[in-house]
Amino acid sequence: MKKTTSNPPPSTDLPPDDHIELSKLSEITERLVSARLRNPDRPDPVSHVFTIVPNVDTESLLSHACETLASLNVMSTDLACELEGSRRNVALAIQQLAALGELLVNRALDNLDPP
Repeated sequence: MKKTTSNPPPSTDLPPDDHIELSKLSEITERLVSARLRNPDRPDPVSHVFTIVPNVDTESLLSHACETLASLNVMSTDLACELEGSRRNVALAIQQLAALGELLVNRALDNLDPP
């Protein structure tokens, strides 16, 4: 069957010099990820906007992780109450994963400093 319409014009959303070459982006990303896997001590090349102060003790890290997971638990529960259907199920699954993570971190804290 012959094609009766011409090819659509290329998208003009971005100027031609701003087009991202996905193959080059993939190569760069793969190179950075591979380098990070080969040398875990190498700093993460993506961003250092959020960093953790070096030499923080394990108990402090776990305490903050627990508080973060507890907040995520509350936020996802509140969100689930506003949703219906499959989106509600997704929000509840996120809430359950947050609760599970919180339980695991709490157990790790208990193992570090038994009551």
